[in-house]
Amino acid sequence: MRRLLNTLFVLTEDAYLALENENVVVKQGEKVLGRVPLLTLESIVDFSWRGASPALMGACASHAIGFSFLTANGKFLARVSGENPGNVLLRQQQYRVADDEAARLIIARDFITAKICNARSVLERARRDHADSVDVNAIEECSASMASNMRLAHLAADDDQLRGLEGDAARQYFQLFGQLILQQRRAFPFIGRVKRPPVGRVNAMLSFGYTLLAHDCAAALESVGLDAYVGFLHRPRSGRQSLALDLMEELRALFVDRFVITLINNRVMKGTDFEEKEDGGTYLKKIGRQKFLNAWQTKKQVTITHPFLEEKIPWGLVPYVQSLLLARTLRGDLAEYPAFLWKWSAFCKGRIHFALEDGRNRMT
Repeated sequence: MRRLLNTLFVLTEDAYLALENENVVVKQGEKVLGRVPLLTLESIVDFSWRGASPALMGACASHAIGFSFLTANGKFLARVSGENPGNVLLRQQQYRVADDEAARLIIARDFITAKICNARSVLERARRDHADSVDVNAIEECSASMASNMRLAHLAADDDQLRGLEGDAARQYFQLFGQLILQQRRAFPFIGRVKRPPVGRVNAMLSFGYTLLAHDCAAALESVGLDAYVGFLHRPRSGRQSLALDLMEELRALFVDRFVITLINNRVMKGTDFEEKEDGGTYLKKIGRQKFLNAWQTKKQVTITHPFLEEKIPWGLVPYVQSLLLARTLRGDLAEYPAFLWKWSAFCKGRIHFALEDGRNRMT
């Protein structure tokens, strides 16, 4: 199993990254802020505007170390990647499936079915654990509706129907999402999902978390030889990592949404960690990004039992494992893509029972 290495986050806005003797050196003018051995890193996420040396970017590409550039506010700018390590036959099959409407729909349905299932499990957990603080009846009604959307999504006849079911489930989910905030409700009001720009502190954290998750998914897909820019649900668009967006759908609620709620309820984040900008958006200040990223790295080290492999792995390896499972599905080693389902309902278990029986023993 792949070892979970570290991610280097560079938050100093005028920092410059260079390569010296197989070490990543972070400089601010002539001052050296830090030095990290290159080969201990999984990826680098740079929020500075000064960038990095060509030598460092080349070394990262050679060693398959993901290198993403973001603005100080967390908007994705670009990503450096080396030669795709996968064989050409896998990528050819990926492109064939992406061009085949019926074939890509099968995988897209798995992504969205899992997305709805996992979002529903987040609400259900709040209903069970905090019945005295949430509207139980509203959550039960929403949960029943999302269960129906989940079943319909698995049987969707085309992309438009699938996206419609996804949108309806997301609307219902975010209508109740604010109820999961049990502490600091005055400092973190939530009236709905608003993005581009993110409005409100909760939306600021959700958008920032989704950006980090997309980075992790893109790096994972490329590490197993898939093209992160050619998706099955999100259609190819210049500059958009469509398959990374596909893969993160099933992980959004578990990786980011629950994480954001935990940061608020545990009082890790404060209202003073945010600022309003001229575009009307709300963004994390530098201290807020530091808190968020420290907690993010800690979460990625937490060990879970993968529901398909039935093996203990760190949370941070889930995008890699799902990328590997997707690659093996495309190769024909698995009968159906086993999406990450945190709490398997009877429906979910039955849906991929054949894939489990046919494919688990082929995993290494």
